[in-house]
Amino acid sequence: MLALLRERPRYGFDLVRGLSQAGGLLTSEGTIYPLLSRLRREGVVTTTWRESDAGPPRRYYALTPDGVTALDRFTEDWCRFRDAVDTVLRSSPPRSERSE
Repeated sequence: MLALLRERPRYGFDLVRGLSQAGGLLTSEGTIYPLLSRLRREGVVTTTWRESDAGPPRRYYALTPDGVTALDRFTEDWCRFRDAVDTVLRSSPPRSERSE
C-alpha cells in the first residue's frame, strides 16, 4: 500500500482498487481504513481532505518522509527475503525428479 502512495496521494477506495489491480491483492475498505489510521498515528502517512466531484469530500493519504524511509527499508527487506526464497527453490529439485 505504501508503494502506491509513493506515486501520488490517494484516497482509501483508490488504494483498495490499486491493490486489486496489482495482481489480485484483494482487500476491503474495512481492512484498509484501520491500517491507514494506524499508519497516520505512527507518522508514516499524512492526510488532507479534498472536495470530490462524485460526492462528499475525500480523505487523501500521502507518504511522509518517515513513510518513504519505512517503504525503502521494507523494499530492501523484501528483496533479501525474495532472493533467499528463490535460492532455496532453485536448489531444490522439483518433486517429480526426487527419488521416493
